Amino acid sequence: MRIGGVPHVTYCEPFVGMGGVFLRRPFRAESEIINDISLDVATLFRVLQRHYVAFLDMLRWQLTGRAEFERLLAANADTLTDLERAARFLYLQRTTFGGKVNGRSFGVSPGLPGRFDVTKLATLLEDVHERLSGVVIERLPWPELLRRYDREGTLFYLDPPYYGAETDYGAGIFSRDDFAVLADALAALRGRFILSLNDRPEVRRIFAAFQIEGMETTHSIGGGSRATRVAELLISDGRG
Repeated sequence: MRIGGVPHVTYCEPFVGMGGVFLRRPFRAESEIINDISLDVATLFRVLQRHYVAFLDMLRWQLTGRAEFERLLAANADTLTDLERAARFLYLQRTTFGGKVNGRSFGVSPGLPGRFDVTKLATLLEDVHERLSGVVIERLPWPELLRRYDREGTLFYLDPPYYGAETDYGAGIFSRDDFAVLADALAALRGRFILSLNDRPEVRRIFAAFQIEGMETTHSIGGGSRATRVAELLISDGRG
């Protein structure tokens, strides 16, 4: 099995986030591991994997509203059940401007429908539920995940926070210094890797030992119709 020409038996994402790359993969590897240090992310995927029907029932009557957004934002997630925590996180991520975890604000786009539409979301969640069958869901610091799953035949796809935007997904998750630590860890891998980052001179310098390919991608802010072209880098070990 190949992705981007890289043969692998095991596929592993240390920074899966909301699963944008993983869920778009057109095929399955024999072994698949997704990971995120965020308890909210890990709980959401575990609930979708194991309690999909009960989870959908919790969301069925939910509407897009500022008061509900502010109520859930103010709630202490650690006091909630797993189902409640997963529902809170999904609602906030769907209705937050820009999809950021840090500094959330209620997102409204004049001319567009409310962002939390269960009639459209149900089909998406069912697809995610089916896709997660057989997938291992971890919640480990990324260095530990690399050590645990590194072997020949493993492909790591890494999508850490952008350089210069390390706190967008919460404080203490990834720091500026971690980029150099990551470069050293990748150099020691027995498996293969593909790393996606924004195109910055600092990034090119830190990962200069690897193969670097520039590309452009389109980012849509807050689900709106206006898209921005962003320069990104695909960094890999360069092995044939």
